[in-house]
Amino acid sequence: MDAGARVIHVDVMDGHFVPPITIGPLIVDAIRDLVKGRGGTIDVHLMIERPERHVEGFAKAGADVITIHPESTPNIHYGLKLIRELGCKAGVVINPGTPVIAVEPVAEIIDLCLCMSVNPGWGGQRYIPSSTARLAALRGLLPDGVVLEVDGGISLETIDEARDAGAQLFVAGSSIFGAEDVAEAYRALAARLA
Repeated sequence: MDAGARVIHVDVMDGHFVPPITIGPLIVDAIRDLVKGRGGTIDVHLMIERPERHVEGFAKAGADVITIHPESTPNIHYGLKLIRELGCKAGVVINPGTPVIAVEPVAEIIDLCLCMSVNPGWGGQRYIPSSTARLAALRGLLPDGVVLEVDGGISLETIDEARDAGAQLFVAGSSIFGAEDVAEAYRALAARLA
């Protein structure tokens, strides 16, 4: 955050929807004051089965944005409405193998659409080249006010094409946290968006 980041993306995995298990509301609560005290936003990506059962816990813990997958629940519309009712911005996430059109039924009730440009669950993967066309298709499908986010393989080699395809918010993990100088790696990516 000292380098200028204002959105902290929190990947939540349950060991069912994706094999790895990661963090829960306790960690979101633990970072809340650190992030929000610096004017930041906590963006929680739920890679879990039946996310509608857990959104309240993340909202209470301090999430500002909660994104859920239509592949993870038969109740995507209900889950998105619940997120908003809890005072958070609501987002839908699609996996690389999910047709872009899956977003259409909820496009009018979301604040954000997250396009996975890798298979969810593991860091360090390479950007899937077909993601660029998917981002462009999503930008064409989404209402103007909906933010288009991309997650997976974002680096100095891929950020320009993702931006040019319409992405507005970029999740970068390995390219930043795998660098020797984390702050400089963030600044180098951010400079490409200025």
